[in-house]
Amino acid sequence: MNVQFYFSRFEEADRQFRLASGLSETLVGARRVRHVRYHAELRTGDLITVHSCVAFDGPHMLTVVHEMRNAGTGILAATALDGYEPSANSAKTLRQRFKDFQCTMLAEATPRGIQTGPSGLRATLSGLTAKGAAICYRGTVLPRDIGVDGKADDQYALSCCTDGVAHVWQRTPMTHAYLNEKGYGRVAAEMKLTWVTPLKTGDTVAIATGFTGVGAKIFTMRHHLFESRTGRLAATLDVVALTMDLSTRTAVELPPEAHQSINKMLID
Repeated sequence: MNVQFYFSRFEEADRQFRLASGLSETLVGARRVRHVRYHAELRTGDLITVHSCVAFDGPHMLTVVHEMRNAGTGILAATALDGYEPSANSAKTLRQRFKDFQCTMLAEATPRGIQTGPSGLRATLSGLTAKGAAICYRGTVLPRDIGVDGKADDQYALSCCTDGVAHVWQRTPMTHAYLNEKGYGRVAAEMKLTWVTPLKTGDTVAIATGFTGVGAKIFTMRHHLFESRTGRLAATLDVVALTMDLSTRTAVELPPEAHQSINKMLID
């Protein structure tokens, strides 16, 4: 199952948790980030469960933890952290209000390859392209992309980024031809979505993406989702990416030329 599947399940889990717990923007403010880590693959037909709770020992002042497991095997498939920053004066009140929904922070959900807070929120399209970022996707928000709150939902942002990401990889030595020759695939290990301003039906969008880091087996990138007509930033998506051997289902080291190439295109 692809990353859009995971995000859609976390979004539904969030709706159900809000209903059960009474959590709302009136109490805790708007969600700042949704930070997802992928731990195991899920396939069509797998039975899944998602458990959600509030972790006051998480990386945010108020952290909602969503834990997705393969119900047939019990294996942890993915985790999501929803970060909120309510008033510091409300901490005691919130602890009391959500006492029946509290849990200890899940270690596996802790951010690893991406910093906890929002990133790149002051970016402009012209500034990014000057640093070496490039547009990888253009599209339009359609009625089917709108969530229950009347705004484009997480899955829409994910779909734009995943539709365009192959063009980002094509800028590196790990091209489509290279991956096919080696029997490798493109994999996301971790993602952080931050909404800046809402999108509505009819808005046109463009995604400008740049690289933010590179390691032995992983590299990081940041997608910037802009509303095209005004140039306003709507959202950012930070991604930890890696190449996977499709026969062994394990991560492989990046070729040396990929390090050199990506290092020359870093936007941070």
